[in-house]
Amino acid sequence: MHQIKLKRSYDDKEYGDGVRILVDRLWPRGLKKETLAHDEWIKNIAPSADLRQSFHKSNDFESFKSAYIKELDNNPDAEVFYEKIKHILADLHVTLLFSAKDTEHNNAVVLREWLLDKLQ
Repeated sequence: MHQIKLKRSYDDKEYGDGVRILVDRLWPRGLKKETLAHDEWIKNIAPSADLRQSFHKSNDFESFKSAYIKELDNNPDAEVFYEKIKHILADLHVTLLFSAKDTEHNNAVVLREWLLDKLQ
């Protein structure tokens, strides 16, 4: 089976990235749409604006993670996204693109974990 990778949207595209999907609700600051190497931008599975803003204020990753997983579980678009990822992984890697500076505590990390749990 192919992998779900994570990469900052500001990092260069690499051969093994496979399908590159931007998973942030907001476009990455300072990047022009024509310069970001991505296949899709799926913002409707990103954390809600309220959740994103509360995480930035509190910086409590565990609370954010729990709340975001709850949002994903209750978001019909997230189930459609999961099915799409499952289909893509049959042939290619998937790289989830995010713009956060913190590469270990962000929405893409949680989304990847959510997807991997569902794939098992």
